[in-house]
Amino acid sequence: MKGAKIRSDFRKKRVRSKVSGTPERPRLNVKCGQKHIYAQIIDDTKGFTLAAASTLSPELKGKLKTTDTMEAAKAVGKLIAQKALEKNVKSVVFDRAGKVFVGKIKAIADEARAGGLDF
Repeated sequence: MKGAKIRSDFRKKRVRSKVSGTPERPRLNVKCGQKHIYAQIIDDTKGFTLAAASTLSPELKGKLKTTDTMEAAKAVGKLIAQKALEKNVKSVVFDRAGKVFVGKIKAIADEARAGGLDF
C-alpha cells in the first residue's frame, strides 16, 4: 500500500508541474474521495479559489441518494459549471490530479462541458 501511495503522489506532482491555472483559464481540480466528490476552480497566479462544489455543498446536500456514485459526480459537474459561469469563467484547464480519465472523473468533466465550460 505504501508503494502505491508514493506512486500516486509522484503522478500528482508530475501533472501539477505541467498544469497551471491563469486568470484567463483557471484550473478545474477534481477529487473523488471514498465518500464524497469535490471540484474547485483555482487561479494559481493569485492562489485563489474562484468556485467550489462538492457533494457536501448546500445545493446538493440531502438531495442525493448516495454521495459516491456516478449520479453524484454528474451533479457536482453540473453545479461547478453553473458556479463558474456565474463568475464569468468560460474556459478552464482540467486537472485530474494523476487519476485515470474514466468513471466519476469523466462524468464530472462531461457534465461540466455540457454545462458550458470549455476545456
